[in-house]
Amino acid sequence: MDNFIVSARKYRPATFHQVVGQKSITATLQNAIKNNHLAQAFLFTGPRGVGKTTCARILAKTINCENLTPEIEPCDKCESCISFNNNASFNIHELDAASNNSVDDIRHLVEQVRIPPQVGSYKVYIIDEVHMLSQAAFNAFLKTLEEPPSYAKFILATTEKHKIIPTILSRCQIFDFKRIMVEDISDYLGYVAESEGIDTEIEARHIIAQKSDGAMRDALSTFDQIVSYSGNQVTYKNVIENLNILDYEYYFKVTGFILENNIADLLLIFNEIIENGFDGQQFIVGLAEHMRTLLVLKNPSTIKLMHASGSLKEKYLEQSSACSVDFLLEALQVTNKYDLNYKGSSNKKLHIEIALLDLCGLSGIPNPEHAHQPIIKQSIPAPPKIEEKPKEATTPIAKKTEPMVTKTEEAKLEVKEVKEIKAEESKPEEIKEEIKNEEKTEQKKEIKSPPSKPQVTARDTGNGRTIKNISIKQSLQSLRDSKDSDGDQPEEVIVNVFDQQKLSETWKSFVESYVNKSPSFSNAIAKYDPVLKENYVVEYKVDSQIISKDLLSVTSLLEFLKTNLNNNQITLNPVFPEKSEQKKSYTDREKFDELSEKHPGVLKLKDQLNLEIEF
Repeated sequence: MDNFIVSARKYRPATFHQVVGQKSITATLQNAIKNNHLAQAFLFTGPRGVGKTTCARILAKTINCENLTPEIEPCDKCESCISFNNNASFNIHELDAASNNSVDDIRHLVEQVRIPPQVGSYKVYIIDEVHMLSQAAFNAFLKTLEEPPSYAKFILATTEKHKIIPTILSRCQIFDFKRIMVEDISDYLGYVAESEGIDTEIEARHIIAQKSDGAMRDALSTFDQIVSYSGNQVTYKNVIENLNILDYEYYFKVTGFILENNIADLLLIFNEIIENGFDGQQFIVGLAEHMRTLLVLKNPSTIKLMHASGSLKEKYLEQSSACSVDFLLEALQVTNKYDLNYKGSSNKKLHIEIALLDLCGLSGIPNPEHAHQPIIKQSIPAPPKIEEKPKEATTPIAKKTEPMVTKTEEAKLEVKEVKEIKAEESKPEEIKEEIKNEEKTEQKKEIKSPPSKPQVTARDTGNGRTIKNISIKQSLQSLRDSKDSDGDQPEEVIVNVFDQQKLSETWKSFVESYVNKSPSFSNAIAKYDPVLKENYVVEYKVDSQIISKDLLSVTSLLEFLKTNLNNNQITLNPVFPEKSEQKKSYTDREKFDELSEKHPGVLKLKDQLNLEIEF
């Protein structure tokens, strides 16, 4: 049986034309050879498996070739080319700096440089992984690298240029090798498969190319692995099974369920993915990549960033048209957040399921199949209905003519108007001063005046600008008056007698219904029971004046009481508990005196033990 040669060695480029994905570098080197502008030292840097050492060998072979072709390629017929192909060339020396990184190794190399070539024009020294040289070895190499003999050429190759000292870098021509494109790797794999008589699918080659991360050597090694698994028929299914890659069909289904807000099927398909042995983080990373691909296809100018076959592109385009840009951007943020927090989660599966639920919320589509039994439901409980007492015959009850929501509307209008004025005014101090003045006038009783337009006065700031002063209270007053004037009849008085027990029950109902909207307000008024006073004045105790000044919440409370007690003559009167004037002890002396006052035996014990207390 013949010895097997891996594809990375068997199909290693032997000419500049065969090098894949580095056209600019090969063209530069060919022009330098053609014009006889070769530098004494080259530095080839870039990621693994992109052709650095290969190009170094081709360059060494080409500059020693005796019969170059018109395309500046080696002839493979002269003595120098034949000896190179047989690994018997005395003019080309390769040194692995990872294992020969001492000063003695470099000194031995320098001694070899002094001997001129016996065959050919140049002696070429290829030093691979040059960043592994020690500091002393670098320093020993400096002089020879700067002023070598005319026949000596040095080609240094490394994946970590930042580890090389600047004095070495300044003596070399630097060529930065780039990662090879997915399309280029896929085409080259097709060429290798055709040469070996192997049938391959385009999708399979694309997956291998994407998995190699721009390294041709990795792609060829993976290709050999797949061929060993599947034989002469390399299919997409064989590739994803062997490389443990999640099928893109899963991502299409998951995205479809997210767009439909189909939570049940979404959780089922994720459970199927986990049962197939895939990692949750691998899934969320793949889903983020899928969303990124859909976003790329939203703009014709970025379609080239997607790496996929033609049939797969059509499928991506179809799903991309069903997604909005905002949805895809938010989906990328959600997947990235859950990817970053994955390692810190104790329940990995639940962590990803919550991420999928968050993604479903981005679609904005309700889930009709699970409308009665939602998985996640967030709602505010409706206030309980309270049965009214039988109406007494002696108490006249008027019919309700219009809903009592005017004060809530006015409160919202007031907040909105304050925001607009803050945006227009250039001096916030004047706004504060005006609001204080308006609050003072509000405390006094005002007699209702006929509707009038709000007063607007112009004021010169002194720098050529004119600012309009608008009275907030006058604007609201005019709004109230205009609403009063619109009605044909004034609001009728509704009086229904209720007792302290009925008030307490209704008060408790409001607290329960309002706790989701404003927990702080609900908890504050729930601490003390309200007290019914004369003329339907409800006195309630709060610990802070801030609670009583919560206009929207207080208005909601009043309207709730009026509606459920069927009495529009109810008024609210907040009271505040008296502050305790008890003096607190802070210093050690004060604490000891307080303790002695409460327990006189402490002083007796001190005297009996003859203790001296220092403060």
